[in-house]
Amino acid sequence: MIPTKDALAKAKDTGYDLVEVAPEAKPPVCRIMDYGKFRYEKSKKTQKSKSHQTKLKEIRVRPKTGQHDIDFKVKKAIGFLQHKDKVQVTVMFRGRELAHIEEGQKVMEGIISMLDEYGKVESPPSKQARRMHCTIAPK
Repeated sequence: MIPTKDALAKAKDTGYDLVEVAPEAKPPVCRIMDYGKFRYEKSKKTQKSKSHQTKLKEIRVRPKTGQHDIDFKVKKAIGFLQHKDKVQVTVMFRGRELAHIEEGQKVMEGIISMLDEYGKVESPPSKQARRMHCTIAPK
């Protein structure tokens, strides 16, 4: 056990800081170290302990959406799945498109087949009013 004044002088001579490591201990425990490095390592530990919160991302298409646009949206959905987020695929119908629901089903099946190797279908395609939904979870 060294007096505080002596410990501060010793730390100053070595070019480091006197850091209180365990303030609850009797007597409090201090170390001579680089305080900036200590804070950096402590923040790194807390960042590792944080886990990823799964989010629900959505991609929206229409039955008449072009193939290039669908490919682009599927590429974004692959990124979401690789980042461990769920993806909700929505096919929206407007006006006379409601008379041709099979077109929307083809688009949905195509997107599901493209995303098949990156995720699994959590909820199968279901139609509600003017929309068709499907949720894909990461593998």
